[in-house]
Amino acid sequence: MPLSRAHRSAFRREVRRAGRVFSIRDEGGFPIARDADGTRAVPFWSKPSRARRVVEQVAAYRTFDVVEIDLDEWADRWLPRLKRDGLLVGVNWAGARATGYDMTVAEVAAWFADARAN
Repeated sequence: MPLSRAHRSAFRREVRRAGRVFSIRDEGGFPIARDADGTRAVPFWSKPSRARRVVEQVAAYRTFDVVEIDLDEWADRWLPRLKRDGLLVGVNWAGARATGYDMTVAEVAAWFADARAN
């Protein structure tokens, strides 16, 4: 299994288990990354240690702090805003270039809909 696919699977499993996601923020707000084709995504991680590792490894993120977001708040408030703004959800980006899967809001929301219904 390619590493980015493993990170995507871990995101789904770990967020369901913990009931929270993590992002990073500095005094300017949350990062919105743009790839070569112009697609924009906001990164989220399933564990604070994953987010901290990216902050430590990626020069552009060194001034960022890790922020915890409750799964219900993320699903109810964050995801609709991301969708409205035409942004993708970056899941468990990793490495010196902070790369990984970018997914649509609908794809990510579907992962957690049944867990939140119980």
